[in-house]
Amino acid sequence: MSRVESIAGEEVLDSRGRPTVAATCRLEGGATARVSVPSGASTSPVEAVELRDGDPRRYRGLGCRTAAANVSGPINQAVAGRELDQESFDQVLIDLDGTAQKGRLGANALLAASMAFAIARSHESLLQPFEQFARDAGLAPHRLPRPTVNLFSGGLHAGKQIAIQDVLVVSLSARTIDDALAMTSDVYAAAIELTRKRYGSRALVADEGGLAPEFASTDAMLADAVQSLIDAGLRPGVDAALCVDVASTHVYESELYRIDSAALERAQMIDRVVGWIKDFPIVSVEDALVFDDWEGWSELRRRVAGRSIVLADDMTATNRSRIDQAAEAGAADALLLKVNQAGTLSDGRRALEAARSHGWTVTVSARSGETEDAWLSDLAVGWEAEQLKVGSITRSERLAKWNRLLSIERQTDLPIAAWPSR
Repeated sequence: MSRVESIAGEEVLDSRGRPTVAATCRLEGGATARVSVPSGASTSPVEAVELRDGDPRRYRGLGCRTAAANVSGPINQAVAGRELDQESFDQVLIDLDGTAQKGRLGANALLAASMAFAIARSHESLLQPFEQFARDAGLAPHRLPRPTVNLFSGGLHAGKQIAIQDVLVVSLSARTIDDALAMTSDVYAAAIELTRKRYGSRALVADEGGLAPEFASTDAMLADAVQSLIDAGLRPGVDAALCVDVASTHVYESELYRIDSAALERAQMIDRVVGWIKDFPIVSVEDALVFDDWEGWSELRRRVAGRSIVLADDMTATNRSRIDQAAEAGAADALLLKVNQAGTLSDGRRALEAARSHGWTVTVSARSGETEDAWLSDLAVGWEAEQLKVGSITRSERLAKWNRLLSIERQTDLPIAAWPSR
């Protein structure tokens, strides 16, 4: 238990130049932590919601002064002077907000407060943040998450120049984080050269650091990713493979999926995704169908079982009850865990526990709007995630997290998690 002296919020900017929330928590005895939280562009309709000011004269309505003031005001009043553990601290926040999606005070305000309290407690206990996260979850980390790294971007991350959102690289044969990032760096360099020659494009990057040339089609995007693996001296499907984030909720319109020049019904979309997995070394497919199509997700999972994990993001929204529902429907076998979808650290942990109870693998994920904070890497290690997805290996808000993971590897000498067997 830790006694809170004060907690205060402030508005800061994320990696897209848009506001987000930071919180500073001070415990009695002096332990202090300042934490900033991310913001997503590709959001699920059922995730916890950020509170924005709505003033069009300032940041086009995206200001977070009200959310920050909620940290300094009602949240501080509710926790200051109280002795709390993480679970009871977060419960105070949940009760104070009183809404299902944490929209009254704002999930951005609640998560900033929750995470600042957690890291202040780690300082108080003289623990690394990943050790504190593990202790609170009753875990003892024995591995490090394998990086999945953004190579090419489309969708909402890159002006929709191609429909699907991300093609990522995962280094299957790497035995350390250092090896994984070195291999991925070689692939990224090869992709820069390939896209320069093929499209005449400069190495300009999208929201999460991925390259975003004018691909002729999704198949061309995937083929270029495979060629980049080969040009880097890697064997596709053996040394490295691809992960795909379709983000289908954002290409779904009038009950059809708008992919390239096609308008696909559910069965056709499933066939398209299955075809990609057959034709390219894809070992993970995320959000291949609209978030509430339980039957379609179940059919897709049945058809790709043993070849690719089916990774749920928008469908489950880091929500325990939706994970249970998805598992009952056989709709996925892996969770993309975004703690800001849940709104507090404890809600995120309950989602983690639900995923584990169903035998799912877990990918801890950043958002498109990030800050230079690196606590996400500690969270992925402390919660024993199999994968970590933070974007590409460019842009400082991404590198802060990869570099933190490298630092944890040097400190702990823990092995890297194996890719789920196929």
